[in-house]
Amino acid sequence: MNDAMWAGTVTITGHGDAELEAYLARPLSDAPRGGVVLIHHLPGYDAGTREFARTFAAHGYAAIVPNLYSREGADVSLDDQAAAVRAKGGIPDEQLVGDVAGAAAHLNALEHANGKIGVIGHCSGGRHAFLAACELDLDAAVDCYGAFVVNDPPADSPLNARPLLSKAPDLSCPLLGLFGEDDRFPAPDEVAALDAELTKLGKQHEFHSYPGAGHAFFAVERPAFRPDAAKDGWAKIFAFYGRHLSA
Repeated sequence: MNDAMWAGTVTITGHGDAELEAYLARPLSDAPRGGVVLIHHLPGYDAGTREFARTFAAHGYAAIVPNLYSREGADVSLDDQAAAVRAKGGIPDEQLVGDVAGAAAHLNALEHANGKIGVIGHCSGGRHAFLAACELDLDAAVDCYGAFVVNDPPADSPLNARPLLSKAPDLSCPLLGLFGEDDRFPAPDEVAALDAELTKLGKQHEFHSYPGAGHAFFAVERPAFRPDAAKDGWAKIFAFYGRHLSA
């Protein structure tokens, strides 16, 4: 692993030709590389997600995190951007797909891009990764505990999100799912239902559920962090992307 990289803020074109801030991390080598679009979670475009981008760059991928809340204004703090979007019930699905498409196009326009694109998201970003993989022509997708793919949000949820199971026939690429057995959103029965539907449809996928882990077990800054599950999850992610995003 050669971790020499460039990392910093760029501007990309998203849904409806909107200009979005994004965080890009890419290796400095001239080897052909796949690209990874990281879809941030509901709390927003935070330091943890940007650290994930640098982790992918250290492993040889160009990785980009579009700030999906950029439309709230550049003069607004990241926390205020996130609060404004949460108050609206989240990001419209059509907008999310357009923003991911713009991020993928930016990666494919970089020098040394091999034309292969993966997506990954955690929590709401996991749901969005599944959505993007059903709406766009991608090469690999990773869903880390994405809720509301099978079930509706609870009645008291502020999210305006619809289940996505009906889109499963359109899944365009292999899917890796990483879940916690103690999670409630998605609960194990939701994971099992998605697994069963993808199996019935003959869609290439692999799901792993970790005992003793709940929601957000990848988040090192949270009490929910589970080191063993996160370490194994990262190993599975890099093995999966190695199979599907290599030159």
